[in-house]
Amino acid sequence: MDELTALDTLAALAQSTRLAVFRLLVSHEPHGLPAGDVAAALDVPQNTLSAHLTVLARAGLVEGERQGRSIVYRARLDALRALMVYLARDCCSAHPELCQPLLAELACGTDCKDPR
Repeated sequence: MDELTALDTLAALAQSTRLAVFRLLVSHEPHGLPAGDVAAALDVPQNTLSAHLTVLARAGLVEGERQGRSIVYRARLDALRALMVYLARDCCSAHPELCQPLLAELACGTDCKDPR
């Protein structure tokens, strides 16, 4: 991932509805959700949701697949992974020890205890 792609990806997520859409789609992997179900779950008008999905799709964070009369959207976890790796490598390249707590927390999954 390059800097411009990282900025586009971060910008797409830097809006509350788009972040909520992405989080919802991640929680429904690998099957995804029809656009109407996303709109209903988030109480967002369908035309507004369509605009947000377009921004997320342009950033490579979601993809839609027509299934009959509806479009099922899925989160692109590979794009999320690429962004996280880019940030970790870029930010920690001079001091890898700074990223060890982050990597440990990511590795332990749901067994982690909140450090706060």
